Amino acid sequence: MVIHDGGLASEWASNAMAGYPAAVSGPGRGFRPKADVPAFVLAGDETAIPAISQLLESIDPTKPIQVHIEIAVPEAQLPLRDHPQATIAWHVLEPDAAPGSALVVAIEQAEIQADAHIWCAGEAASMHSIRNHLIKERGIPRRQATVRGYWKAGR
Repeated sequence: MVIHDGGLASEWASNAMAGYPAAVSGPGRGFRPKADVPAFVLAGDETAIPAISQLLESIDPTKPIQVHIEIAVPEAQLPLRDHPQATIAWHVLEPDAAPGSALVVAIEQAEIQADAHIWCAGEAASMHSIRNHLIKERGIPRRQATVRGYWKAGR
């Protein structure tokens, strides 16, 4: 868990004690990396690190994976599962920048293979921007882009 100021999950985690019940979720609602996909792009903010790590473990080790993760501070770089074909870029959010803004820029500037599958998760407004960029500006078919807003800034 990432504990930060505000938010129900952070409040729960700050007060949790050994033995408290918790539900744990993986990459989400049935996302399964398909064997016939030639390449992957995985992107997210700090809330997506566990899912990204799990996806790195589940994707065929011969498939190239481009990973982009936005973090608030350099110290937030957490160890990820090893994948022999993964390149990982950590993007530090500028002070006072909107959550997700560094990730939006990273995806806009990324070279993405035309038939790659993109999995992205994080702050809802930034995911909306990324989804629009991928589908409307790049013309990537919706079936190739799984983009999920995990949380909303200010809520």
